[in-house]
Amino acid sequence: MTGGWVVEWLGWIALGGTALGWVAMVLACVGLLLQRRDHFSLRPRGLALEAERLARPLPPEEELPHVVVQLPTFNEGEVVRRAVANAVGLDWPRDKLHVQVCDDSTDGTTEVAEEAARQAREEGYDVTVVRRGSRQGFKAGALQNAMERTEHEYFLILDVDFVSPNDFLQRLMGVLLSEPEVAFVQARPDFFNRRENVLTRAQAIFLDWHYGLEQPTRAWSGHILPFNGTCGIWRRAAIQAAGGWRGDTLTEDWDLSYRAWQAGWKGAFLATVSAFGELPHRVAPFARQQRRWATGVGEVGFRAIRDLVGSGDISTALREGKARPFGMWLAHATFPGTVPVAVLAMLLHPSMALYLAVLVYLPYAAATVVLYGVTWSANRSLARDTRPGSFFMDFLPVPFLFLYLGWANLRSLPSTLLGRTRIFMRTPKRKTSPARP
Repeated sequence: MTGGWVVEWLGWIALGGTALGWVAMVLACVGLLLQRRDHFSLRPRGLALEAERLARPLPPEEELPHVVVQLPTFNEGEVVRRAVANAVGLDWPRDKLHVQVCDDSTDGTTEVAEEAARQAREEGYDVTVVRRGSRQGFKAGALQNAMERTEHEYFLILDVDFVSPNDFLQRLMGVLLSEPEVAFVQARPDFFNRRENVLTRAQAIFLDWHYGLEQPTRAWSGHILPFNGTCGIWRRAAIQAAGGWRGDTLTEDWDLSYRAWQAGWKGAFLATVSAFGELPHRVAPFARQQRRWATGVGEVGFRAIRDLVGSGDISTALREGKARPFGMWLAHATFPGTVPVAVLAMLLHPSMALYLAVLVYLPYAAATVVLYGVTWSANRSLARDTRPGSFFMDFLPVPFLFLYLGWANLRSLPSTLLGRTRIFMRTPKRKTSPARP
């Protein structure tokens, strides 16, 4: 009798959990549709503002400030040579352009970096390899350590696999110098191997949504803009006002962005300016990258919620902005968790199996349709030369990648709640791109 009562209530609890997953999926679909609506509503004004920003002239050459290009590296091998060549090839006065290879490598990459730096110095460029005694703080620690070794004000951050147009620095600096309240200017990352295989084509689709639709919409609507870790230039004053780079999360870019925003700074996004990097072309590196991103976003999100609980009188905009990363993480994590809960409910309440299947599969089917529409809109807004049939075939793996991303978020929950220390696992890079896009 008692055992039956327990099973009965466990079944209803599992049923309730399934219903919550259904609600979360519906809200996620509504959020995507509203985001698409906002994007195309704000797009004409946003692109007009961007064109005006990019048309602003730079000061005379003698008045241009010094700029430091930071190239964070860890066991990157020969790719470092291309990164150094790309950095010194930027259009900026040679005596005001400085390159720091922020190297934490434990293999032969350091020798490659030193040789590339030496060759660049022989050509008259200021290139240094900055080494530390440990990997403490990972990428954030390397950037902070290198920043403390120079007195210059502006820092262009490029991951080692990214190559940029010659005028890339000029275009970003034109915006940053003309808007003193802007902490950083973020360009749009693009990918030279987007058509390499099924996995890269699927990744490119949902990253086009993030970089081509989601990020511009955040910027144009005045919401907080997270930095994407590369293809952007930061102002030292903003970094210092936010407390510097910190390595206590696996997404140091999001963490610094939110702290800078809370300190009164804002970011700018340039949808029409891009640099090209590399997508993981195999499943294992892709999975490792997604787990790192999921864990890091969860860390930033839980920290934001913790800060909100202890906050006093703060504005509604600040409260909404601080809660946003947690809401994003929760939306990604909820539905994958619903699946095993629904299976448990089916086992405990076989008579409810049909209704439970509807609660699980119908929202997922609806979300897939919504996701297709939103990603197709992003594809069109970026003027990708993709036919509808080709896009549909490339899209087929995307729902499964999003489901995996949600599972990665869910898996990160115990470690995030317990505050466990994680190791920053790099995504392997190859030298497969042209010297310039």
